[in-house]
Amino acid sequence: MVSTLIRNIRLIDKTGPKLGCLLIREGQILEVGSNEAELISRADRVIDGMGQLLIPGMIDVHIHGAEGRDMMDGTIESIETVSRVCAQTGCTSFLATSVSSSLEDLLKMISNVAQVVDQEPGALIAGIHIEGPYLNEKRKGMQNERFLRHPDLDEMQLILEKAGSLVRMVTLAPELPGGLALTKYLKEKEIIAAVAHSDATYEEALQAFQVGATHVTHCCNGMRPIHHREPGIILAAFEDERVSVQAIVDGIHLHPAMVRLLYREKGPDHMVLITDALQAMGMGDGTYLFGGHQVNVSQGVATLADGTLASSTVTMNEALRKTVEAGVAFPDAIMMATETPAKLLGLVDKGRIESGADADLVLMNEDFEVIWTMVGGKLVYQRS
Repeated sequence: MVSTLIRNIRLIDKTGPKLGCLLIREGQILEVGSNEAELISRADRVIDGMGQLLIPGMIDVHIHGAEGRDMMDGTIESIETVSRVCAQTGCTSFLATSVSSSLEDLLKMISNVAQVVDQEPGALIAGIHIEGPYLNEKRKGMQNERFLRHPDLDEMQLILEKAGSLVRMVTLAPELPGGLALTKYLKEKEIIAAVAHSDATYEEALQAFQVGATHVTHCCNGMRPIHHREPGIILAAFEDERVSVQAIVDGIHLHPAMVRLLYREKGPDHMVLITDALQAMGMGDGTYLFGGHQVNVSQGVATLADGTLASSTVTMNEALRKTVEAGVAFPDAIMMATETPAKLLGLVDKGRIESGADADLVLMNEDFEVIWTMVGGKLVYQRS
């Protein structure tokens, strides 16, 4: 078995950065330490980290596309493209995320994802996040209202029958007819029931959390806002310690003050950084077809013709940088992009740099640019 020493790296813990090294073998971290001389004697090869920052591979639980490819476009190549581009941005695992669509198109997307699992060219597919179609038209955002419908338990059973164990998260509006019943069903199936694109009141949100919802998708976006007489979903989530929240930290979807508020209220162990990226990620400005809508991207901001925000173009390494710039402690920001989403998804061997963990690792410079990405001890991306 070949052992690899990664030397001359900076590791981040609660006390700040420190120089270190680690030994990996067969896709796992064997040992983390500072005694390079002792570990090098056990290594078959050495990778010099050049004094740069090494963090666990980031995990994106909400991404729709990248580099001109949309995971709902009906092709296997699109799923593979997202995997590859994710690795370039420091993401080593992701949930392939749908948008509201016909049942036929959703099942096609599920089939394509299933064919790529275990053959990913970059980041690993940790499962599927179904966002819609059981969403409230009043808070639809960019979701296509042609496909919105009330929660349908029979339809979800069919979806899960086709998907097997791939579905890990479903975002829905629990206040719709059938919403609470579907939430209970998802809990029974050990699938994360997430709330968003919802007009639920504070009381309705509490009820959803009581019956099994444990997560809020892109918190503050696509839901009733905080009001002093109607606090809505957001404050209900703040008050329930079981509930975690997603945050799109791109400088557009959330004001830095709101990022700090989410951080203070939920803590780094219940706040998850996401991209919610569409296919414009890595492509730049232009016009794209997403969710049946024409989306215009100008200066990195994706909108529909009426100005409605339509997903994001941010990458995980950019989201990490912007989170730190917003005032979140660096170790906590890293946790929100790595360990917290890993725990959310039950990925017990990911999201941390410890003995026994998977060797999913990212080397970054001080500008948060990715130098290389490793998945299971194998380099899947290296900056030229």
